[in-house]
Amino acid sequence: MNEPKSFGNKLEHVLESTLFKGRWLLAPFFLGLLFAVILLLIKFFKQLYTMTLTAFNTANNDLLVGILTLVDTALLAGLLLIIIFSGYENFVSKLDIDNHRDRPAWMGKVGFSGLKIKLISAIVAISAVELLKVFISSESLSNEALAWKVGIHLTFVISGVLFSITDYINSKTHNH
Repeated sequence: MNEPKSFGNKLEHVLESTLFKGRWLLAPFFLGLLFAVILLLIKFFKQLYTMTLTAFNTANNDLLVGILTLVDTALLAGLLLIIIFSGYENFVSKLDIDNHRDRPAWMGKVGFSGLKIKLISAIVAISAVELLKVFISSESLSNEALAWKVGIHLTFVISGVLFSITDYINSKTHNH
């Protein structure tokens, strides 16, 4: 039979319910990140406009750096969308968009571990594009500055590998 709830049980229920509802405090963060995507879109079109105006008067290296900037901006926007979708679904609420044909295949399937791997992979890709841009116009940088940039990129790569190894080990220990 159901026993009457004691004051402690009622208090615990109210506390747990309040904490659970508190997940909605994260929603404004994801809206803010969506606004950041809009800002990146504006930056993207500004860069594209500038490149269009100067395409015939610009050296190939400068045009390539401009294109890599566009790629970099697109990668960052994609990274933000991954964080927005996955973060919202993992921490706030499932997105109720039914089985929309444009729904990314990974949505609803990426847990916190998968999100970390996607995040570090995108950071490594962005870092690689930035490093390529630096090497294309490297004449203005000292060898020390170039070494720092390579070192930072390698740090991202090694971090990604270590995250992957940790997740692999973790998955093997949870499966046994």
